[in-house]
Amino acid sequence: MFQTPATFTPLFAPHPDSAPLSFLFHQGRLLVREDGPALPDTALLAQLAVPDANLQPLGLFGERYCQAGWLDSEPALPPGYGWRGLRSLFGEMDEQLVGLAARAAQVAEWARTHRFCGACGSGTVLAAGERCFKCVNCGHMAYPRISPAMMVLIRKGDAVLLAMHVASPTKRFVPLAGFLEAGESVEEAVHREVYEEVGLRVQNLRYFGSQSWPFPHSLMLAFTADYLDGEIRVDTSEIAEARWFGPNDAWPERVPHISISSVLVDAHRPPGC
Repeated sequence: MFQTPATFTPLFAPHPDSAPLSFLFHQGRLLVREDGPALPDTALLAQLAVPDANLQPLGLFGERYCQAGWLDSEPALPPGYGWRGLRSLFGEMDEQLVGLAARAAQVAEWARTHRFCGACGSGTVLAAGERCFKCVNCGHMAYPRISPAMMVLIRKGDAVLLAMHVASPTKRFVPLAGFLEAGESVEEAVHREVYEEVGLRVQNLRYFGSQSWPFPHSLMLAFTADYLDGEIRVDTSEIAEARWFGPNDAWPERVPHISISSVLVDAHRPPGC
């Protein structure tokens, strides 16, 4: 599954390395060499005149230092290089590097958008020992934004509920999902989202797993739940269609386990479906 490699160690200060792994972004797209694709070397970063202030420590991948950075304007690139969206790299780039790129994208965007204090507008500096920007004037502290979202697969006997979301780019049936509201527990969010989106009530919530999802900064928290009562009544602003899938139904096609959504579905897929 799309995730950070187990051999990665976060760092909050630069680490000496003559050939770091550099994840450089512009408008959410990663700079890569087209052969592979692979990451750019330090010579290209120097050629592009990437400011040191635009580079942030990411961590160690084994013994290799990793840094995340960004460019505000799009430079002319030499032949063989291009900007790629992270989704387009699934299955093409080394999966461990894509996992690191997902983390780097969130760090780079956090750094890019917190050069100035959101409270008083003064400049910020990196705090020591943590991933945090601190205002030089009022002391306001800004950490990377993480937006928690619930996902739930509802079970009813030997069937499960899957839905097609209106905004889905893939138009595929998936578990229900939604963002948490301020002051809400993830369990409360599951009950609220299920009722709002399909008009059902559930019980017996069980934690399944989690996944960081960098589009742009989500944390997916996946659950299973048992159907309690209600009839399917979709919120047409959110859900295009929702229905039960059982052993005798044609299930959505299998897809690579990039997201926890496909892992959750396949963990409950009947044999032969």
